[in-house]
Amino acid sequence: MIDAKQQLIDYISADAVFHGDFTLTSGKKASYYVDLRKVSLDHRVAPLIGQVMLDLISTIPDVAAVGGLTMGADPIAAAVLHQGALRGLSYDAFVVRKEPKDHGRGKQVEGPDVAGKRVIVLEDTSTTGGSPLAAIEALKKAGAEIAAVAVVVDRDTGAKEKIEAAGYPYLNAIGLADLGLEP
Repeated sequence: MIDAKQQLIDYISADAVFHGDFTLTSGKKASYYVDLRKVSLDHRVAPLIGQVMLDLISTIPDVAAVGGLTMGADPIAAAVLHQGALRGLSYDAFVVRKEPKDHGRGKQVEGPDVAGKRVIVLEDTSTTGGSPLAAIEALKKAGAEIAAVAVVVDRDTGAKEKIEAAGYPYLNAIGLADLGLEP
């Protein structure tokens, strides 16, 4: 039987890697684009993402919650929450808005309170590390302690180095070589 990580790689390769001319968030050009939302919101693949990410973060102690900048991190956090519950783990999930709400309670971090809790910042695909770092800034304002950043697919374009230079452990489940791609 194929393990969850290999199944996930197969789904991403088949359904979420697009070839052509693309402009990335960073403004850089690329000959391929990994659109993880094509699979992270798929009923067959979301559980695999949860399983693989749980395995990835399993050695990080005392984590209360997972999440990241909306939209890419949202389905990843939900998958971890649900698969964690199936394993008897109690990870909560949170969502970090790009900007604080201008109405209601004016919150930028939604979900259970993260103040004083260790959290892992998630991301679907990381290129520059900008989204996780933006989430970290909002989470620190909310009083969270950042335990690590964990991404599903790392594009090997500097995100790891940028996040580690900011002082945070960086974990990734899948690299470009796993997908048969080059940086």
